[in-house]
Amino acid sequence: MTAWSIRLYAACDELLWAARLNLAWIAFTLAGGVVLGVGPATVAAYTLARRHAGHESFPLWREFAAVYRREFLRGSLLVLPPIAAAAVLAGNQLYFSALGPGAGPLRAATLAALVALAAVTAYLLPMYVHYDLPPLACLPRASRLVLARPASSVLLLFTLSAVVFAAAALPVLALTLGAGAWIQLNTWLCLRFFEENEAFLHPKGD
Repeated sequence: MTAWSIRLYAACDELLWAARLNLAWIAFTLAGGVVLGVGPATVAAYTLARRHAGHESFPLWREFAAVYRREFLRGSLLVLPPIAAAAVLAGNQLYFSALGPGAGPLRAATLAALVALAAVTAYLLPMYVHYDLPPLACLPRASRLVLARPASSVLLLFTLSAVVFAAAALPVLALTLGAGAWIQLNTWLCLRFFEENEAFLHPKGD
């Protein structure tokens, strides 16, 4: 088997994994009536994405269900507040847009708040499953990491924008890959950022 075919096989395997993760996330979100299901389903997806990034092998559906049950309350405490904040900000952005040019500063401030929220949330979920922190302890740490690693934060936002753009251009991707692809990419990137940050804070030999 050539190096090219090996890389192609690995890429196809990752796409299949993202599709399976996406399907599990949708199924368990719906099983909780969306509002009650999205929190634990998202935490379960990030937990398994972290294990997959570590090259673990496990039965997806059984492990997803186990984490979903275990994180039902804490997952909602972690995920629902950012979703609610994003919904409020998005509604304000639409409202200010309808007001015309006079509301330009308000639109700009709201957009900046949305970008900041997206950056913090991009670290929030991987941080929670990687360090096993209480939900309330993750938010300030994720906020500090956004400020401490601006280049990494920009890369996360660029990756999120690319996934959203692809899903908007091809809606079938949103249904089959969207959430799963973002969760796996987000986790993979953040695990490397966490390693770099820990190496910087705790150099070898100190």
